[in-house]
Amino acid sequence: MAKRKQLKTDICWSTEDKITIKGLDLCQDIMGKVSLGDMAFLEMMDRLPNERESRVFNALAVILVEHGMTPSAIVTRMTLAGAPEAMQAAVAAGLSGLGSVFVGSMENAARMLQEALPDPAQPGDIAALAARIVDEHAARGRTVPGIGHHIHKPVDPRAPRLFEIAGENGFGGPYVALMQAVAEAAQARLGKSLPVNATGAIAAVASELGIPWRVVRGIGVMSRAIGLVAHVLEELREPMAREIKAMVEEEATAHLR
Repeated sequence: MAKRKQLKTDICWSTEDKITIKGLDLCQDIMGKVSLGDMAFLEMMDRLPNERESRVFNALAVILVEHGMTPSAIVTRMTLAGAPEAMQAAVAAGLSGLGSVFVGSMENAARMLQEALPDPAQPGDIAALAARIVDEHAARGRTVPGIGHHIHKPVDPRAPRLFEIAGENGFGGPYVALMQAVAEAAQARLGKSLPVNATGAIAAVASELGIPWRVVRGIGVMSRAIGLVAHVLEELREPMAREIKAMVEEEATAHLR
């Protein structure tokens, strides 16, 4: 009979009078001293960030907290209307839609960058690499992640600001350069404006911070959860979900009357 693998976690453990998280005492080392963003960094990177890392990580973490009446916000409000006793279900419903189109595209962009540039210390010809990435996506009929936006044209204002903050703190390296070069190559190939968007910028800067692409989407999930709680609160104060339902039903069935 094969020996069962021992269950193991290094994240957190508790005793009768102490809670230890990543080697730090929750009450003595974290509470009142560590910001929410820095706590997220600790959980993801197994250490607290230094001052520059903190500034950059917190900047990218707040970008996607709120963006108005997005699909995730609408779903949250509609779910709350059906289950007002379960706020967590409403927030979870909104988070479930963070995929390849909305918010979650940062994961695809980060994967694209990190797989194309496995050793950032040896970036090589960034322009040539960007052109190859665009060509490969075009050959497969795939949209290049992290570029273009249906509202913010010709520039997504969040991207240059994040790049500016990253550069000021020593994180404007090869991944940022590659993401910008990919946007330029795509624009040249397709003949239209395709600026780096917020998720592309987050993907590049997260890669500069050394965050593995497999958990980059988690930054968006954490951020948007905060925003969705605000939508829950506003829906409770000034409901619109039922009005949305009535409006959609009226318009969608108008041809049947």
